[in-house]
Amino acid sequence: MPFPSTLTAPVLQGRRVRLEPLTHQHAPALALAASENRDTYQFTWVPAAASVPAYIDEQLGRAAAGSLMPYAQISLTSGQAVGATAYWDPRPWPDSTDLCAVEVGFTWLAASAQGTGINTEAKYLLFRHAFEQWRVARLDLKTDARNTRCRAALTAAGTHFEGVLRSWSRSWAPGETGRLRDSAMYSIVAADWPATRTHLESRLAIDT
Repeated sequence: MPFPSTLTAPVLQGRRVRLEPLTHQHAPALALAASENRDTYQFTWVPAAASVPAYIDEQLGRAAAGSLMPYAQISLTSGQAVGATAYWDPRPWPDSTDLCAVEVGFTWLAASAQGTGINTEAKYLLFRHAFEQWRVARLDLKTDARNTRCRAALTAAGTHFEGVLRSWSRSWAPGETGRLRDSAMYSIVAADWPATRTHLESRLAIDT
């Protein structure tokens, strides 16, 4: 199912990061971001610098089909795009077009932007908008079960681990084209959100 036609990708801004709908204007900065150290990208789809225009085309194609709302992550310190993220896989309520659940994914950051609080704040902005503006009942996140770094970050963000689904989704690991990965599944539901919001706001205050 596509996103309801009444929903658009809003600009979301915090103190460290601004999330802007992804366009080809972000390509030069994303190419620089993708050309930094890539040691943390073993299980994540991050384009090579030369492939950034094609990567943006692919994400915009998903957006045109209604399955994705892709964002560039803009560092407010530099004013430059330092990575990407997205809402995707929208799911409506039964017998309704209203949004019931959505996933946050397709996330990556330049090596220099990792550990700066940008990832935490971006997650906070995406989560808050989904629960408080779209009124979703559930928000999903998943990662390669082998990606211990991402799994630790999701746990630190206050999400709930739900288990590992074997051979669940496409592998992005180098050399594994056409193969499936085991996916570690995480979630936040509406009842969790007040406590998760408090937790994230405390983390962001500590990071300041």
